[in-house]
Amino acid sequence: MANTSSRTLRLLSLLQTHRYWPGSELADRLGVSVRTLRRDVDRLRELGYPVEAQRGVDGGYQLAAGAALPPLVVDDEEAVALAVGLQAAAQGGVAGIAESSVRALAKIVQVMPPKLRRRVETLRAVTEPVSFGGGPAVDPAALTVVAQACRDAERLEFGYTAADGARTQRLAEPHRLVALGRRWYLVAYDLHRHDWRSFRLDRLTEPHRTGARFRPRELPAEDAATFVRAGMRNIPAAYTVDVLVHAPADRVRGHIGRWAEITPADGEDGSQRCVMRMTVDSLDWPLFALGGVGADFEVRNPPELAELAREWGERFTRAAG
Repeated sequence: MANTSSRTLRLLSLLQTHRYWPGSELADRLGVSVRTLRRDVDRLRELGYPVEAQRGVDGGYQLAAGAALPPLVVDDEEAVALAVGLQAAAQGGVAGIAESSVRALAKIVQVMPPKLRRRVETLRAVTEPVSFGGGPAVDPAALTVVAQACRDAERLEFGYTAADGARTQRLAEPHRLVALGRRWYLVAYDLHRHDWRSFRLDRLTEPHRTGARFRPRELPAEDAATFVRAGMRNIPAAYTVDVLVHAPADRVRGHIGRWAEITPADGEDGSQRCVMRMTVDSLDWPLFALGGVGADFEVRNPPELAELAREWGERFTRAAG
């Protein structure tokens, strides 16, 4: 059974890294007969992987897109790249991406071997992240520890520096992580103060999980983000960006990737155009991304983005002499 399971994982890994495998070549790579290969493919299908087969002498197999995302098999290099990329996305400027990146990062780090964790930490230590919007830097390792404690309902101990500079040690029951206004907040029940609190993660030091589990308490708010907003002032609101770009949709997607929703909107004269929509808490990032497309664009919303584009344009014009 162990050999069969190991071979099935190997088969899955090969199918995920190659568009199409002739049956005989795939069987040779696995060291099995074509008949055994067919049984292994059927086993993958039973697990929910949509493996397509082409019959005949030159028949083969390939992994197709499914209705849901099945578990992925990644090698060491891919696992390190995923972790580093998620760390960067966790401090990005696009609303919603940061929080989902931290959740995914916590899952990956949980099962990552120590040698790969060291490689990720080494890469992070020698890499200077680019931050749009000027938010304070947060240690990705601390983000991961706090996210895991929230997920597992495990008490957390950490040092904390208040706004007035006072430093204290805290023991808390973590509830949720919230990204607001270019900052990360931990919503938790403070066991020393016997009340709910929100903590800025850039002021939090040396968090570590205590191993003590707890029964989650009921938060006195609709959700964690509402709780944080109720106790904070001057948090930038999220902006809904709507821009008409005079360039093909595929070209804009190539520059901006999946950070925005790109919809074709070709003109009546046959010109290729598209509409870019995204939600951000800093307008610097969408303007920077649009500048990289190399095409004219029209800001539909918000007015603040049009004003920022005007300021940037005047500044660049002066710089050009």
